[in-house]
Amino acid sequence: MTTAASTHENRLARETSPYLLQHKHNPVDWWPWGPEALAEAKRTDKPILLSVGYAACHWCHVMAHESFEDPATAGVMNELFVNIKVDREERPDIDQIYMSALHLLGEQGGWPLTMFLTPTGEPFWGGTYFPNTTRYGRPAFTDVMREVVRVFREEPESVEQNRRSLMTRLAEQTRSKGGIVIGVKDLDRAAVSVGGLIDQTHGGMRGQPKFPQCALFELLWRAGRRTGEERFYEAFDLTLERICQGGIYDHLGGGFSRYSVDERWLVPHFEKMLYDNAQLLELLATAYLRQHNPLFRARARETVAWLAREMTTGEGAFSASLDADSEGEEGKFYVWSQTEILDALGAADGAFFARHYDVSPDGNFEGHNILNRLSRMPASEGDETRLAAMRDTLLAVRAKRIRPGLDDKILADWNGLMIAALSNAAVVFGEPSWTAMAQRAFAFIVTGMSRGDRLGHSWRAGKLVYPGLASDFTAMIKAALALYETTGEGAYLNQALTWQRALERHYLNAETNGYYLTADDAEGLVVRPNATTDDATPNPNSIAAPNLVRLAVLAGDDQWRERADQLIEGVLGVAAENLFGHVALLNAIDLRLRIAEIVVTGEDTGGLVTAALREPFLDRAVLRAPTVDGLAPSHPAREKFAAAPQGAAFVCVGERCSLPVRQAEQIGEAAAAMRVSPLP
Repeated sequence: MTTAASTHENRLARETSPYLLQHKHNPVDWWPWGPEALAEAKRTDKPILLSVGYAACHWCHVMAHESFEDPATAGVMNELFVNIKVDREERPDIDQIYMSALHLLGEQGGWPLTMFLTPTGEPFWGGTYFPNTTRYGRPAFTDVMREVVRVFREEPESVEQNRRSLMTRLAEQTRSKGGIVIGVKDLDRAAVSVGGLIDQTHGGMRGQPKFPQCALFELLWRAGRRTGEERFYEAFDLTLERICQGGIYDHLGGGFSRYSVDERWLVPHFEKMLYDNAQLLELLATAYLRQHNPLFRARARETVAWLAREMTTGEGAFSASLDADSEGEEGKFYVWSQTEILDALGAADGAFFARHYDVSPDGNFEGHNILNRLSRMPASEGDETRLAAMRDTLLAVRAKRIRPGLDDKILADWNGLMIAALSNAAVVFGEPSWTAMAQRAFAFIVTGMSRGDRLGHSWRAGKLVYPGLASDFTAMIKAALALYETTGEGAYLNQALTWQRALERHYLNAETNGYYLTADDAEGLVVRPNATTDDATPNPNSIAAPNLVRLAVLAGDDQWRERADQLIEGVLGVAAENLFGHVALLNAIDLRLRIAEIVVTGEDTGGLVTAALREPFLDRAVLRAPTVDGLAPSHPAREKFAAAPQGAAFVCVGERCSLPVRQAEQIGEAAAAMRVSPLP
């Protein structure tokens, strides 16, 4: 954010990140991260002030307006520090290192992240948002800066002690302890523990704020699938239903906001992130398969419509995020007064709409109305048709408002999550156009964000941030495998194998058998990021593990299953003390133990592949094997081929396969039957 009168441009004007460009007119003498900035810090013997944020971050905007746009504050920054600004979405490796350091200092994380580093880039102190005057129990930013520099100059032994302690702990943070084994009963116990934390009224974790913790919700679904106990499904369905009806969902334009600040899912933090919508789209498809709830189908279709309308770039890939703020106010674009509703719809329709969407003269949020359907007011099919027309009218009115900022950089990892979600959901909802959307985005990343067998991380305006991260490889491998299962096109499987081999060569951590976030030939940082915990998205290791399980099935190569076992065992050694932070890894273990391999042989003329693909994609893999050569030498279905010379489906769980299934509607029954016997 910049002031209208500002004409000065700093070094960030040469960048392409929308977040960095938001600060190009600051009077701060910003440097982008790079060797030139570090060299300047060493030359001047000044400490580094590192500020990390992202374009859709509300408090980043607040601190920018209060401090970075203020000439007096900027003067202190320029005098005392070499100031470096980082977009955490463009450089999550840098963010991971210094956020971990902040946690080690005993501080709660968040953005903007404000860290103070030695001239060599090693952290010694930090925080998040600092106000420009002393308030909220926090010291003024200028006072903080002056005290940091005083300690840096006058108490070097204190700085050195902090630096040494942080660097040691960062280096040791993710060393594997080994020897940890988790089986089905352990997964069940974990699900019971999580289920006990669920808000029985509103869904999600008890209390506030409420985040769409998709891996955790998936854990509940998997427990229901594994045990048949309705309590797990009920917690999963309740959570998803309340998210879909709450204000966290954009009832006019589609798409979900980052989180809800209250316990009812009513008041969102209004930014919309690509990765949240990708993960929620997968859960909507998963939930729909069990009960065919029309609410989940509607929200999926509306969200994909939003994705196509507002988030798809000219290259066919997907933008990163939409800002929470417009006209300097969070949520202004999305909220309504009752008068605005009545003016747009007329008195009768306006009153009808207001009853269904919780609109009142006094509002439900700071005098404004956040549209929601949490009251569960009954509505007939005719009512819903009438409401849909009204939503279209209000969407057209809203389109005339000043829009929140769009961060249109293309991130390979977040695109990978959305491509996989679109591909999987397309089959569930019978939407082949979604597969086409996924294929277009995939094609751009292969052609525009790759160099040989290597991926970049971020692309905008012709500039590629390269090399990519482990998160880019794992998410795009997931995308390739989803597209391969959906379409049967071998190029997707070949691309997945190419990327997996590159991941092994350049990112392998030999100590844990997991992956470093950064490549072995990437820019040197003070430590090599190696976290294993989930963030708003699953950790790359926890995406890699199910990828490897699926590769073993789809490529017919048992080495990938062995590799999955090595990764799971190694990362579990790190995860054992904090399983709650590794929920996505627990989901990967469930897949490893219980995956149903649905093998369709011969020429599929009876819709067997289509029926197989409509089994829940979270715990199955669909392998087209026209001939026996399409199976690994050790695959238990090989000996079944002779029993079905005209083609059939076999459902294999563990080392056992079903009898030939020749009717599409019997595939689900066969999968359920194969899972009845106890597993290890």
